[in-house]
Amino acid sequence: MSASGRIGTKTLTTPLPASRMKFEVIQGDIAAQSADALVNAANTSLQMGSGVAGALKRAAGSGLNDEAVAKGPVDLGGVATTDAYDLDAEYVIHAAAMPPGGQSTAESIRTATRNALVEADALDCKSLVLPAIGCGIAGFDFEEGIRIICTVIDEYQPESLTDVRLIAYSDDDFEGMQRVAADVRD
Repeated sequence: MSASGRIGTKTLTTPLPASRMKFEVIQGDIAAQSADALVNAANTSLQMGSGVAGALKRAAGSGLNDEAVAKGPVDLGGVATTDAYDLDAEYVIHAAAMPPGGQSTAESIRTATRNALVEADALDCKSLVLPAIGCGIAGFDFEEGIRIICTVIDEYQPESLTDVRLIAYSDDDFEGMQRVAADVRD
C-alpha cells in the first residue's frame, strides 16, 4: 500500500501499459474526493437515499438530489449526470445498478459501470471516482461485484479518462477490493 496525497486515503496502484488509464483502489469517503466526476451508486428512480448516495447528498447540498430526481427515472444500467454542487468535482454521474427497493444483477453492475465510464469520457473527464456499484444495499455479492467492476474498468479503452479510482469506505472492503483488483490485473 502506498501513501497518496489525499489525507486519510489508502491507495493501491497497479502499474499499467502506457496505453491504459491509471486504475487505483483507494479507501476513504467518496464525498471528500477530488475528481472531475464522482459516481453515485443509484437506483433507477435516481432518488438519493443512504450509503454512497446519502454521503454525496449530505456533502453536496439538497440541489444534488433535486436535480437527480428531475433527470429520472433511467433504465436499469443507465446513467444520468448532474452538477456536483458543493463537492470537489464538476459532475456526479448517477449509475443505476438496481431498481428502487430491488437487487442488482451481474449484468446491471456491468452495464452501469461501463455506462459511467462512457459518460465520463463523453464529458471529457480525466479523473473519475466510483464506489462498489450494486454491492451495498442492492444485495449483490461484494467480491463478485468488485470483480465485475474491475474487469469492466480493466477492459475499457478510454478517450479522455486517465485516472480511475475505485473507492472503499471500510478497511475490510478496501482489502477485498485490493485483492480482487490485483487478481483481475494478473
